[in-house]
Amino acid sequence: MKDWLRKHPEVRTIRVAAADINGQARGKRIPARFAEKVLKDGIRFPYSVLNLDIWGEDIDDSPLVFEEGDQDGTLRPTERGFMPMPWLEAPTALLPIWMYRENGQPYEGDPRHALNAVVQRFKAQGLTPVVAMELEFFLIDDSGKKLQVPLSPRSGKRRKAAETLSIRALDAFDTFFTDLYDACEAMDIPADTTTSETGLGQFEVNLMHCDDALRAADDAWLFKMLVKGLARRHGFAASFMAKPYPEYSGSGLHTHFSVIDRNGDNVFDSGGPKGTAMLRNAVAGCLDAMADSTLLFAPHANSYERLVPEAHAPVNICWGYENRTAAIRIPAGSPSARRIEHRVAGGDVNPYLMLAVILGAAMNGIEDGMDPPPPVTGNAYAIDGLSTIPTTWAAAVDAFESSTTMPRIFGPEMIRNMVLTKRQEIHYLAELTAEEQVELYLDTV
Repeated sequence: MKDWLRKHPEVRTIRVAAADINGQARGKRIPARFAEKVLKDGIRFPYSVLNLDIWGEDIDDSPLVFEEGDQDGTLRPTERGFMPMPWLEAPTALLPIWMYRENGQPYEGDPRHALNAVVQRFKAQGLTPVVAMELEFFLIDDSGKKLQVPLSPRSGKRRKAAETLSIRALDAFDTFFTDLYDACEAMDIPADTTTSETGLGQFEVNLMHCDDALRAADDAWLFKMLVKGLARRHGFAASFMAKPYPEYSGSGLHTHFSVIDRNGDNVFDSGGPKGTAMLRNAVAGCLDAMADSTLLFAPHANSYERLVPEAHAPVNICWGYENRTAAIRIPAGSPSARRIEHRVAGGDVNPYLMLAVILGAAMNGIEDGMDPPPPVTGNAYAIDGLSTIPTTWAAAVDAFESSTTMPRIFGPEMIRNMVLTKRQEIHYLAELTAEEQVELYLDTV
């Protein structure tokens, strides 16, 4: 890590940052000449900082604040090391960190540690998840009272229509996407294909599959930070909020995963299109946990605007082969690449918690030998009798809190912190108008 700074003498300041419970970057700005001290000793800030609400406020009834004296944790660099922050004008480096207790144990209220605990469950069985994510987002002109697609830097025109898989829509923002790919290269984020999507000014970027789930979540977290920051340099906003436009489909964060064994073989590969018994076990685990874990796939008030029938987002708890109307899809293709696509999460999630609950639920299914119901065919929205995910934010909080499945995936402190945070947000969001809610979520999530 020291070598990176030596090779980049132009960097005068660094940011040290961890992801809080909402996926917001929390940390400090430090002169680069003091970076060695951070690498050696870490830095300190209160445990409560990783449990702030969406405004960045303390949780009123959290024991972390007054009851426990607002104690400090120690934050140390992750394996990622330094990287540039191409959305800033001055040369600056970002150092991702995560939180530990005084005794050196991981702080279980840290979302990255929550994911690592799940990864260790796989490791204990000689298994490794291989993960890829597809992130959808909107480019938005938010300079006026009404949100709209930005003017094209090429034509100076504003295209007020969805343009699914349109090359013209991509070309209209070519300078932005060229800078984005250059920045991803500099930050070592494996950005692959970009497409224009069904929403107004909506795009999707796929991140390549990775056999390190922590790194995959890092990539998604860093990518969201990069896209939002870089868009502002180009004179408009980028937002991962679930549904900024009521009349258009919202943004999802679809997660693809397979599992390899000690020999590097895909344990979901049966040599044919249906996959193995272990694939079906994993599907069953994901379905079993889906209602209770909806809060992590839809963590904000606006999230539930996206989860409506026939809006390219799942509402029924079901699975199917090559079926995008189902919550879980098994894509077609080469048997060696057999995998699960989990389609529930919105773009507004914390990637660490989202991936932790997906992989943790899959491992529950594998450990318990669960069997899923039959796969659905046709339009899953039109099938009667299927269980549904919670339709309101409050119901999702209740389901998460009372779940007997979530304690198999998360420690009690993470569950408590999430419930207290979301109940506080529900209370204060009720005081905001719809326009104020959009303004809140546009840049934060």
